[in-house]
Amino acid sequence: MSDSRASRRTRWISVPVFALVLYVIVRAAHTSQSDAPPPARHPAPTASPSTVSPTPSASPTPSASASPSVRASSASYDPAGYARQVRDRARQAGVSAQLVMAILYNEAYKPHDPAFERAWQKLKPDAAFGIANMHRATFDEVKQGRDFANRSWTDLPDDRDLAIEAEAWYLHDLAARLPAGRSASYPRNDLLALGYNAGPSNMLAFARGATPGSQARSYLDELHANWTKAGRAVASD
Repeated sequence: MSDSRASRRTRWISVPVFALVLYVIVRAAHTSQSDAPPPARHPAPTASPSTVSPTPSASPTPSASASPSVRASSASYDPAGYARQVRDRARQAGVSAQLVMAILYNEAYKPHDPAFERAWQKLKPDAAFGIANMHRATFDEVKQGRDFANRSWTDLPDDRDLAIEAEAWYLHDLAARLPAGRSASYPRNDLLALGYNAGPSNMLAFARGATPGSQARSYLDELHANWTKAGRAVASD
């Protein structure tokens, strides 16, 4: 992630008309090839994400063998449909499932259709992939030593469970970098969201008391707006 991640929302709103036309064309073509149903909803596990220690090698269901229900389709996307995956991956990484889900809501501002994402990436090579909007360099760093180490960044548009898994572990890695003594201006989850959006160095600056700029502040405001909805989504299906 970088400082430019927060500004993508503004740039997305002002993309040229041809990009929207491209989306319609690509989506229509992709829909004709795949008519997969939206992901199934599952009962909540009994374990609490906040009480399990992170263990990178303890993932019982690696993304490489993800079931068809977590594969991307051209159907409309709602982060709440992936509540089970969010709970599982957050528990494995030792981070808040509500935070993982709230960030997915924050990152749902653009179409998450695999064919569209790849077409857009050809026009904008530094674009992010997957429902968690992760850049290649971040994914390649996060996957080291993890169950998905053999996966490629290019898999993210098609495998939403992989995107959630990478997001959760990135939040875990950001949390490991937070100093023990930090400013009381922002709670832990706020700092992790700011780190996800603006990068680790900015997160550490905010932890020391620096004031976020307007773009980072907007991202945090949106996180707060999505917080209750995210909590309901991960509480039960």
